[in-house]
Amino acid sequence: MKYSGLLKRLVAYSIDCLTLIGLYMVLGLVLGSSLFFHPLSMLPMVGFWFYGGIFFIAWLYFALLESSKWQATLGKKVLKIQVVDLEGHRIGFWRASSRYFCKFVSRIIFCIGFLMIPFTKKKQALHDKLASTLIIQK
Repeated sequence: MKYSGLLKRLVAYSIDCLTLIGLYMVLGLVLGSSLFFHPLSMLPMVGFWFYGGIFFIAWLYFALLESSKWQATLGKKVLKIQVVDLEGHRIGFWRASSRYFCKFVSRIIFCIGFLMIPFTKKKQALHDKLASTLIIQK
């Protein structure tokens, strides 16, 4: 197995962020137009959108795509890298979810969890180690 390095993973994540921003904009436009036509009935949805919807959508985006037959988000797919378990098999939804939420641990310690990638044998970030996953090149 050939492991993916920090730069390729960073570019893939940038593509994913741009994809999510586009998705948020489309959903925001739909929500905004619904709010215009039905202001009182849409107020709870606005609260959900601002206080959790964005994180909920990002979690589903990463967890569903990384556990799909693609084994990759759109950014990873473009760069021909994928998420696997330690044996090289596809991961399930709950492991992909665990990996997503473990990224908060990698971030909270000044992104040191991400900076580990070039210094580990299998080029794993902290969240990869916690979720027992690898990022490999196809």
